[in-house]
Amino acid sequence: MDWDKLRIFHAVAEAGSFTHAGDVLNLSQSAVSRQISALEEALQVPLFHRHARGLILTEQGEQMNRTVRDVFAKLAMTEALLTESKEKAAGRLKVTTTTGFGTSWLTPRLPRFLDAHPDISITLILEDSDLDLGMREADVAIRMHPPRQPDLVQRHLTDIQLQVCAAPSYIAKHGTPATMEDLDKHRLLMFGTYHPPVADVNWLASFGRSNGQKRQPVFEVNSLTALADAIEAGLGIGSLPHYMLIDRPGLQRIMTDIKPPTIEAYFVYPEELRTSKRVAVFRDFLLAEMPARA
Repeated sequence: MDWDKLRIFHAVAEAGSFTHAGDVLNLSQSAVSRQISALEEALQVPLFHRHARGLILTEQGEQMNRTVRDVFAKLAMTEALLTESKEKAAGRLKVTTTTGFGTSWLTPRLPRFLDAHPDISITLILEDSDLDLGMREADVAIRMHPPRQPDLVQRHLTDIQLQVCAAPSYIAKHGTPATMEDLDKHRLLMFGTYHPPVADVNWLASFGRSNGQKRQPVFEVNSLTALADAIEAGLGIGSLPHYMLIDRPGLQRIMTDIKPPTIEAYFVYPEELRTSKRVAVFRDFLLAEMPARA
């Protein structure tokens, strides 16, 4: 099997069409189609079902793509390790974490890391679902739960506390709730269209209620940054990770006598990158930053 044809096949399988794969590969749609037809002819099996809305892998195509994806992932891992300087940390590091953490905590601190390690470049992928590190969708991840894959190296970074907060303007107008029951009389702001990884992100909806009914928010948004903006603007009371209150003087912590949920943050990466200098210096940077600033 021709490696170039396999590379094109993999791009088509991931893109779902000849046209989109051509855009990625900088080839014409007809050139991509010819290469796929030649590969199918050489193998004597169909790899795609063609239809009006795009392409679907056949059973043989699915099997081929699993193998090709694994091969190219291992090649990418090998290339990264071979090109990394033995003298100092260098090269590109692909990092993934949740949108909220990556936007509000990590990104503002990256200049300090890049200043300290000018030979490293960062690709940051903000995604609330877990990317497959074993398949090289990212090199390292900062996750808000213990790793579920057994073949990943993990390091506990910190426990993130969810805190109740409001703007001084809201408190001046509506007062401060003294108990969890008092929240029933206040405007609550929550994270909308919830999905993992943070199971307790909307804990204020049910905390302190014994009847099982949830408090209804007056405002929902599917972004922690936008939620913090809304609280800071005086729209109502909400709960945010404690690191978001550090750089926002317009947010005031309230109800400090209750014990809110905590989130366990982990730094994880594949076993193959255990000796990578880029991974090591980035891990050490996170550990140094979090106790002092988070």
